[in-house]
Amino acid sequence: MEYEVEKWVNLEEISAHVGLSKDTIRGYIKKEQIPYYRIGKQYKFKISEIDAWIQSGKSATITDL
Repeated sequence: MEYEVEKWVNLEEISAHVGLSKDTIRGYIKKEQIPYYRIGKQYKFKISEIDAWIQSGKSATITDL
């Protein structure tokens, strides 16, 4: 049984994927409003989780970054 493991992406890649600046993504991270993981000093994301977060409408309720 084979399955494909989803690749982790970094801050720059997720910023490009969603079309927001890295500073905006960092603001979401600081307020814990975006799904992310911290590995050492780096932030890592799964595109499927970010897409689900956007589709859920939670990203539209964020204010005051």
